[in-house]
Amino acid sequence: MPAIGLETTINAPVEVCFDLSRSIDLHIISTKHTGERAIAGVTSGLIGLGETVTWKAKHFGIWQHLTSRITGYERPYYFADEMVEGAFRRFKHERHFQVSGNGITLMRDVFDCTSPFGIFGIVADKLFLMRYITQLLVERKKVIKHYAKSGKWESLLKVDK
Repeated sequence: MPAIGLETTINAPVEVCFDLSRSIDLHIISTKHTGERAIAGVTSGLIGLGETVTWKAKHFGIWQHLTSRITGYERPYYFADEMVEGAFRRFKHERHFQVSGNGITLMRDVFDCTSPFGIFGIVADKLFLMRYITQLLVERKKVIKHYAKSGKWESLLKVDK
């Protein structure tokens, strides 16, 4: 599957956007339609370098488990997680944050994965999987933007000073 790249501008400090993006609690809020919940590793609060989280969620009518580890971390500009165990052959999700003047943050996601099942996985990527993952990422970014702009972020996290 080709990498998915998405950009969003948010009228909020880069530290707030960064921490909301690594908030387990906000992830659960943004994926409520999948029943997603953290069941092992870091299950609430903020996840950091070297830490893992195992998610249970229903995708395509099937309950699935996925464990990922934070493999890159440079607060407040970058972090990445990679699948340790799950349905994909591999995946890496990078988040890049850049200050864009006057309190505006540019948030860029790069999601790169390889589906299982060889040629069948390639066909699934083209038919529906790439669109499905893009929609999940877009929805997540909307929720992050809403919490960052509205001040609701204060209920979920405390930014390091």
